[in-house]
Amino acid sequence: MTTNWATLRELLLPAAESGGRGRAVEAALRSAIRDGQLAPGLRLPSSRDLAAQLGVARGTVTAAYGQLTAEGYLTARRGSGTTITTTLGAPALPPEPVPSVMRWRYDLRPGLPALSEFPRAEWVAMTRAALTELPDEALGYPDPAGLPDLRAELAAYLGRVRAVTATADDLVITHGGAEALSMLAAVLRAGGHRTIGVEDPGHPGQKDLLREHGLHAEHVPVDDHGIMVSEIPAGCRVVLVTAAHQFPLGVTLHPERRHALLAWARACDGLVIEDDYDAEHRYDRPALRAMQAMDPARVAYLGSVSKTLAPALRLGWLVLPAGLRANTVSRKQLTDLGCSPLPQAAFARLLRGGGYDRHLRRTRSAYRRRRDALLAALHEHLPSWQPIGVAAGLHVVLRLPSGVDDSVVQQQLAARGINTPALCSYTSRGTYPGLVIGYAATTPDRLRAAVREIALTV
Repeated sequence: MTTNWATLRELLLPAAESGGRGRAVEAALRSAIRDGQLAPGLRLPSSRDLAAQLGVARGTVTAAYGQLTAEGYLTARRGSGTTITTTLGAPALPPEPVPSVMRWRYDLRPGLPALSEFPRAEWVAMTRAALTELPDEALGYPDPAGLPDLRAELAAYLGRVRAVTATADDLVITHGGAEALSMLAAVLRAGGHRTIGVEDPGHPGQKDLLREHGLHAEHVPVDDHGIMVSEIPAGCRVVLVTAAHQFPLGVTLHPERRHALLAWARACDGLVIEDDYDAEHRYDRPALRAMQAMDPARVAYLGSVSKTLAPALRLGWLVLPAGLRANTVSRKQLTDLGCSPLPQAAFARLLRGGGYDRHLRRTRSAYRRRRDALLAALHEHLPSWQPIGVAAGLHVVLRLPSGVDDSVVQQQLAARGINTPALCSYTSRGTYPGLVIGYAATTPDRLRAAVREIALTV
């Protein structure tokens, strides 16, 4: 098949006349082949002829032909000239447009700490010191349970701050809280569990994660005192709770409910998974001790630095009952051979030297000021919006007046560039209308400005 050289000239001449010259001709020819404007089997003019038609140096065309031949778009045979490769498939469809990342004017999602508060200089110093001190053998494949030094420091810290009863041998270090829950779910599924009770409202991402690992999420309602133990479905022997600061409502699990939940676990030979995701952030009084301290044999304790330092570190941990630890460590080894010892060693030094405590004191003070600024602005501009839960954490739920559709409010605010998730997106059964407002990553001035704009919008 011969080429309509006039058509080819029309396709390539704009590129030849542009400043890009060689690269532009090559790109235009490649694009014409991909788009099907030049059909497979079509013979192209010689490099000399095409160069003359386009008014470019012959070397420009020779280089383009050579590159596209190397890429498989063209076939060059001595005595037969250069043709479009016949084995090319149908013209590729244009790629789906990639949605641009939304640039929120006020991003009030829950879950993120103030990333600007991350102690960069101290972390660099801890990393440098840890790398200097680590023996050569520590740079090999790590202990799948985690760096022993970090596990020892964490056991001491959790015992001091959260009353967790544990030794280094009870801990497993993970890539954040998500991997901790993933591994535990996989171990439970392999052990015969098929269902798990989850709080409703609760974290939708956790429910998806559990389903992905073969556990059916049974929704258990939450009220002002936390999870309603009497509503746990029959046959379910594992429950996931956020006892210190329920997500998202922000209530604490009442002491009577704590005892009832542990009694339930003993009665059915069950397990409580305690997600202690942000218990360090309590602003009016010390947080209640972890449930794990009340019955270490019935509680698996989960934590991470995602809400205290930064999610990007991907450092989390599990404190496990004896019967679950060996299988969890084995799964960790089969999954990824263990977490990198370098950030573990840096975090161990941060714990040991008191840097972690100092960071928490700084951020706790900053978050309290931000929470106070948010609530004061709401009291002034939206007094009918009622904050729910205790003075803790990185977010607050605002209960909206009866009859308001919180999903509509969310859409109205999104149209103004304000990201405020509706409470209805966290529940399967419906509850009062509300918004879940994260305040930790936003300065007091911007929180006040956001509230003023919200009041003008709704």
